[in-house]
Amino acid sequence: MGLVNPRLADVIAVLDRLYDPSWAESWDAVGLVTGDPDQPVRRVLFAVDPMREVVDEAIAGDFDLLVTHHPLLLKGVNSVAATTPKGRVIHDLIRSNTALHVCHTNADNANPGVSDALAAALGLQDTRPLNPMPDEPLDKLVVFVPIGDTEALLDILSAAGAGQLGNYDRAAWTTVGEQTFRPLEGANPTTGRTGESARVVENRLEMILPRHKRRTVVAALKAAHPYEEPAYDVYELAARPGNRGGGRVGVLAESLKLRDFAELVAANLPGTQHGVRVAGDPDRLITKVAVVGGAGDSEFGKVRAAGVDAYVTADLRHHPATEAQAYATGPALVDVAHWASEWPWLQDADRLLRENLAAQGSTVETHISTLVTDAWTLRL
Repeated sequence: MGLVNPRLADVIAVLDRLYDPSWAESWDAVGLVTGDPDQPVRRVLFAVDPMREVVDEAIAGDFDLLVTHHPLLLKGVNSVAATTPKGRVIHDLIRSNTALHVCHTNADNANPGVSDALAAALGLQDTRPLNPMPDEPLDKLVVFVPIGDTEALLDILSAAGAGQLGNYDRAAWTTVGEQTFRPLEGANPTTGRTGESARVVENRLEMILPRHKRRTVVAALKAAHPYEEPAYDVYELAARPGNRGGGRVGVLAESLKLRDFAELVAANLPGTQHGVRVAGDPDRLITKVAVVGGAGDSEFGKVRAAGVDAYVTADLRHHPATEAQAYATGPALVDVAHWASEWPWLQDADRLLRENLAAQGSTVETHISTLVTDAWTLRL
């Protein structure tokens, strides 16, 4: 039996796993803009910008879904009347039954994401996030339980979401100790007598859990523990930097002079009228490089702290760039077109979507738009 075409909801579910909307910045507008979740998807077009010409390409090509990096409606609107350019785009998308989905800063912060694709296009190796997002916050649960009840409680806590570490589950640590207590009037002790001190040999059971599962795990503990008043602690663990986040830092396989590195950048990114601008000694040796897909002059502090030889990004403004160059140990700057810095991600998103759909038994035909939607159209 061959692969079948998925519903829009199925495609969006895959994209949301690859580029979780929760990874987006608070000011961003990501997700489904137009489209019926139940509509079938046969053809998908990937593009950086939902510009008029790109939407026309999607409609003329009979694409069921247009996936873009940049939002169409980043700021709130009170009307989508066809009297405005964006309103007309919305009307045409709906009229043609073309869905629009946006993966913006959630794709910037993904791994692999926008800056991974840029780093790969430039041949960077051993990459890490420039601005790492913390891993999901974790708690440590410590509970004291009679030795004979430990395994059963461990199983129940594991089923509730505790004790999962990477590719392992049911992970726990136990140590033996002695607990003492005295049941008071009205107590219903599992062991011991009212008014008399009791001593019980117990295990101290420790397990890690995602913080968002705290309520579920504690409820499972209370329901399953043999004591009516189980002794337990929950510790909030310090945040750990994860492998997601904006930008990437990596190294070249072989060091290059800045002029040669800039030529490599120009050769490996799609051409635009903007071209490639360079600030720094052309003979400077470049080994360690930071990249940020899209506008990156807000990251100069982190770039300097990373100790890189060159910084590749887009939309560098005069004052931040000159201030960055004032540092004797600062990096050389390589400024490229915003569109060109993010276009390589389309190839990754295209491949990952097809691979994930195929694993689920479905398929779509995909295409990557090569329309240059950079704002600058002429250089004299």
